[in-house]
Amino acid sequence: MAKQSALPDDYSPDFLEKLDGRSSLARAVRSRYAELVGDLGGDLSYQRRSLAKRVIWLEATVEQAEAALARGEEVDLGALTQRINSMIGLYKTLGLDRVQREVNLSDFLAAREGKS
Repeated sequence: MAKQSALPDDYSPDFLEKLDGRSSLARAVRSRYAELVGDLGGDLSYQRRSLAKRVIWLEATVEQAEAALARGEEVDLGALTQRINSMIGLYKTLGLDRVQREVNLSDFLAAREGKS
């Protein structure tokens, strides 16, 4: 099956995996997902991973609509507003503050040695 180079119109739980990793879109949304997971403390429950994927998809669709507006294209402002409100709700549910992750000394040293 060929990988997608564009964001799907409708959300699906595997949209990140279906994106062609060579595309700038795929790299951007995967990076944002990883950053969000890190900000939430790392090892997330299934529920939080599911919500995180949804908010990243919504964020990407909002940015695409904003880019279309900037190009002078017609955009459904009601749908855009609804997506922004949904995104805000998901962010509030996930938490807006960065969560510190507990790290023990051996994990820290192992991670540091892996980067050398």
